[in-house]
Amino acid sequence: MKQVEKISKALGDANRLKILRHISKKGGCGQCSEIQDVIDLAQPSISHHIKILIEAGLIEQEKEGRNHKYTINDGVLDEYLGIIGGLKGCEQ
Repeated sequence: MKQVEKISKALGDANRLKILRHISKKGGCGQCSEIQDVIDLAQPSISHHIKILIEAGLIEQEKEGRNHKYTINDGVLDEYLGIIGGLKGCEQ
């Protein structure tokens, strides 16, 4: 449940949702420089949001030379959605 809490907090910010949406639209993989073009934030702020997404396990980082590439972690996202979806099974 700790992981679910961490992911929920990470998804509770509009900028992080924009980052995930951008990466998703790019086929699940996006470059850091592209994220700067999509989100109107300073580089340190973007780095902060990326760090939170990585710590929550929602994205993975890969370094390509001087650039960073981010990939959505489908396994973590699917597991999270399954847990959240299971909550609605408690109907009265």
